[in-house]
Amino acid sequence: MVYYYQMPEISRFFGIIVRMFAEPNVQHNEPHFHVYYQEHSAVYTIEPIGPVTGDLPLRQRRMVEAWAEIHRQELLQDWHSLQNGRLPGKIAPLA
Repeated sequence: MVYYYQMPEISRFFGIIVRMFAEPNVQHNEPHFHVYYQEHSAVYTIEPIGPVTGDLPLRQRRMVEAWAEIHRQELLQDWHSLQNGRLPGKIAPLA
């Protein structure tokens, strides 16, 4: 069986890239997103917003957490879209 893996970018701000992982037709953990900043990366849950693994510099961690709190509903919508084989929508960056 061959799986198609994708991790579309859903937002980008202040050098931070936010992506979600999708593996269609396979249940994939609890709702979460991946964050990349320079050589750092982390995974955050959506309900509640919080780090699961990885490490970001303090300033970027605070920005990601503030952004995620503001866009929690959109993150959940994107998660459900990906789990149902649809592409996620873009989410506005932190301004």
